[in-house]
Amino acid sequence: MRSSEPIPGNPWPHEMTITVEDRPNQLLELLWLREAYALHPEGDDLPPMLVQTPERATAAIDDATRAGWEAAWARIWRETVQHAGREFDAALFAQLEGLAAGSAERESALQELFGPNWADEYGRDALQDPSWMSWEQRGIDAFIASRPDAHQNSPERRDLEALLPAWHAGLTKIVSIPCLGEHTRKLRSNALLVTDGTRADSDRYRAALRSFR
Repeated sequence: MRSSEPIPGNPWPHEMTITVEDRPNQLLELLWLREAYALHPEGDDLPPMLVQTPERATAAIDDATRAGWEAAWARIWRETVQHAGREFDAALFAQLEGLAAGSAERESALQELFGPNWADEYGRDALQDPSWMSWEQRGIDAFIASRPDAHQNSPERRDLEALLPAWHAGLTKIVSIPCLGEHTRKLRSNALLVTDGTRADSDRYRAALRSFR
């Protein structure tokens, strides 16, 4: 979000650009998969459980598959959430037009642009489950319902006083996930990860923004 030019009386600096990623698809896939398949990955600093618990996946997985998924989940989460903090590279996206479909160069550019995800290693079969489709649709419906006043009543405008120092400290992107409680983490040097609940609550969001240094 950005003002294209100074607007009298508008406290938002026209040169300030903040990207808000509140539907991070690769992260949503991982969060859903952990709960729908009842995975119990181990690792430091894993995100809390989802606010809206999905239905269990209809497809059964054997013990060996479960063990493999649980062992990989935390690593893939760390790689994916770090990439989520990157700003979108428009120049790299434009280069895709000149790369042949199916070529190694195009695949490498796509990987750099969109980052790691579950399907890179395990394919998309697990994500074809009706539980994912139902849970994803509920999230999309809630997202669309929030759009009419999302700009004027955004948490960033509401808590601009706390956002400004964070922006001066290098914050350019906010990634929000639909998980319970608090999970505020700095991603790279430019991004902040928060839960939807933190972003919705002014006191909690201001505290999260003040933590960005």
